[in-house]
Amino acid sequence: MQNTYVIIMAGGVGTRFWPFSRTNYPKQFHDVLGTGKSMLQQTVERFEGICPIENIYVVTNHEYEQLVTEQLPLLMPDQILLEPHRRNTAPCIAYACYKIGAKNPDANIVVAPADHIILKEETFRDTIRVALGATRQEDILVTLGIQPTRPDTGYGYIQYIPDKRMVKKVKTFTEKPHLDLAIQFLESGDFVWNAGIFVWNVRALKNAVTSFLPDIAELFGEGEKYYYTQEEVPYINKIYSHCGNISIDNGIMEKADNVHVVLSSFGWSDLGTWKSLYEVSEKDENQNVTDGNLILHDTQDCIIKTPADKLVAINGLHGFIVAEYDDVLLICRKEEEQKVKELVAQARELNPKYS
Repeated sequence: MQNTYVIIMAGGVGTRFWPFSRTNYPKQFHDVLGTGKSMLQQTVERFEGICPIENIYVVTNHEYEQLVTEQLPLLMPDQILLEPHRRNTAPCIAYACYKIGAKNPDANIVVAPADHIILKEETFRDTIRVALGATRQEDILVTLGIQPTRPDTGYGYIQYIPDKRMVKKVKTFTEKPHLDLAIQFLESGDFVWNAGIFVWNVRALKNAVTSFLPDIAELFGEGEKYYYTQEEVPYINKIYSHCGNISIDNGIMEKADNVHVVLSSFGWSDLGTWKSLYEVSEKDENQNVTDGNLILHDTQDCIIKTPADKLVAINGLHGFIVAEYDDVLLICRKEEEQKVKELVAQARELNPKYS
């Protein structure tokens, strides 16, 4: 367990969850499910028994340093990695893995986003242990695959080679296909969603970065003499803008020939949208998901999240999102939630504070 590390990515804004998720306070810092803990705190607790707390690293944007420190007071400053710019997942993962590798070249690493829901946490831990067992033995890149329930174009898809092994060889890795292709993937039966949770040892990751993202490998490789010193932050601030804006999926997973997948079923949702929160939440007798001080009449199939100190009365809504947070109210059909991003852009033009 001492060689096991966890990297939690907590730097995103979560635009599709607006107005609840805002630039100055994204969804991973909120108690989305009403558990009394933020999504970030729940993510950290999920890895209890997988690795010691001193082996958990959080990568976030520099503007969220205080939020992370407040919510995770047990983390030392060296465990909170601050990105000066948003450059997608490949640079943030490379930064954390190269830093961990400088301390422990035998590190076996789990990478997970801070804003996912996992309903069956013990099953999740068992799945992670299977993947860690494989990456201790081989220099492979492992991802967790979720059985798809619909032809969703917002997920990456993994085609695997069917066999009896728990850690299966990946045949193809396709990031966010168009709808027709997603439908074909579902019909074929040997595709799963990429959960965006990765497991590898530090050697395998560094070899992959060197092969497919050599510029990023050079930048973070040169930083090895600065990690865990006072020179680390100035160095990262200097080089980060030179990193390409690329996801780990596009940059490495689609290209590498040593990618494997563990088929998984642990009540997963990436909680990317209001509709995804609706799908995993408990519903009342009218199939509404509610959080607030509400009076509802003739209202069904809605998700409603409003401030507790404001009475909200609703009559005659069917299939809507109603969400109010910090001086912004959103009312939108669930089936048209893709328009939320457009609304955020318009709100930002009116006043940046609304985004």
